[in-house]
Amino acid sequence: MKKTALMVTFMFLVGTGMCLGTQAVAGEIRGNYSADFWSRSTLTGDWGGARNDLAKKGVTFDLTLTQIVQGVTDGGKETGWEYGGRGNLTLNADTQKLGLWPGGFFMVEVEGNFGNDVNLHTGASMPVNSNQLYPMPNDDQLNIPAVTFTQFLSPEIGLILGKLDITSGDMNEFAHGKGDTQFFNLAFNFNPIAALTVPYTPLGFGVIALPTGDPKVATVTLFAVDANGKANRSGFDTVFEGNTTYNIEGRLRTDFGGLTGHQLAGGVYSTKTFSSLEQNLRFIIENGAIEQKDHSWAFYYNFDQYLYEPKKGSGQGVGIYGRFGASDGNPNPIHYFYSIGIGGNGILPGRPLDQFGVGYYYMDISNPKFTGPQGTRSFLRDEQGFEAYYNCAVTPWMKVTPDIQFVRPAQKQVIDFSGSIPIIIKDSISTATALGLRLQLIF
Repeated sequence: MKKTALMVTFMFLVGTGMCLGTQAVAGEIRGNYSADFWSRSTLTGDWGGARNDLAKKGVTFDLTLTQIVQGVTDGGKETGWEYGGRGNLTLNADTQKLGLWPGGFFMVEVEGNFGNDVNLHTGASMPVNSNQLYPMPNDDQLNIPAVTFTQFLSPEIGLILGKLDITSGDMNEFAHGKGDTQFFNLAFNFNPIAALTVPYTPLGFGVIALPTGDPKVATVTLFAVDANGKANRSGFDTVFEGNTTYNIEGRLRTDFGGLTGHQLAGGVYSTKTFSSLEQNLRFIIENGAIEQKDHSWAFYYNFDQYLYEPKKGSGQGVGIYGRFGASDGNPNPIHYFYSIGIGGNGILPGRPLDQFGVGYYYMDISNPKFTGPQGTRSFLRDEQGFEAYYNCAVTPWMKVTPDIQFVRPAQKQVIDFSGSIPIIIKDSISTATALGLRLQLIF
């Protein structure tokens, strides 16, 4: 453990030193494969010109490797350090640029993770390292979580079908993604209120509406997806079983005070049968099964708003963001969810690619209850957490991010459920402090 701590300290100092000692390139060369080694957008460059030629024909390859060293240094269920990472390859193809037909877009995503994380060390329901969740937590295998085809019938209407990556939804300027560029904690990257009903990579079909013809101005989506989707399955074995989740979402760009902002709202409804949060030992004995709950619904909302924006639409400046979610409370264990924070992009002179974020979240937990011979027991409490990070672009293709989190976990005790009666192993789980360092390479 001491060796790991020393390694983290060394990596942090080296990364910080490199960040302070270099000047990130200007924002206009983003996506430039052919610049010099320190200025180009990707580590492997233009592949002798082939990459630029393919991009002109509508074919792009995006390959990233994200590694995280993270440790729970105080509180939680247990302390300790872990190292893990995730690789992601995304292939995009535009049929019109390929000389085929207009309005068609193919996307294939290949993903795999390795190593370990401290998500179970904290006792929190929200993973402090969401990068390690995809495509499957602690799977150590390559999977294909997304294969989609989108066809626009007009500039305003498009259809999409295939195996979907739902993390593209709930978009937010300052708090979004898979834990590889902005926040580490899942609570800031995606509204967890929808996690029960919408799997990460389901088989599904959807309609995309662009009321103005410009996706940057307004977007409305309507999806029907298999509620049992997993990254390591095609989904055809469960798609016709009737467990379907319906999702509608709309996002609108605003210009309050002449500054860029967005408002987003969505809702989900699932026909799947879930385990109820309230279980009675007598019911389990008499029926030989745990009690079930049919259907589930949730509503979610988020906003982002620049408060300082040197050049409108540049993606640089400082702003605020927030999320809210509400659900049925049973079977969904998260009854209400709130988060709020500050984010920024490229605010330091000469560093247009740096990012930072500070955030706080609160989860109103519908506490699961077990009624047995010794009365009714509850095992969880409301959860809240704080996170701060600074993503330093050493080069456009190398980014180093120190991160700190404080989480008061939903789990308040360590309980052994292996027997007929739950046994308390640890009386109290205190607020966990998690330190992390992330290195992302863009190939």
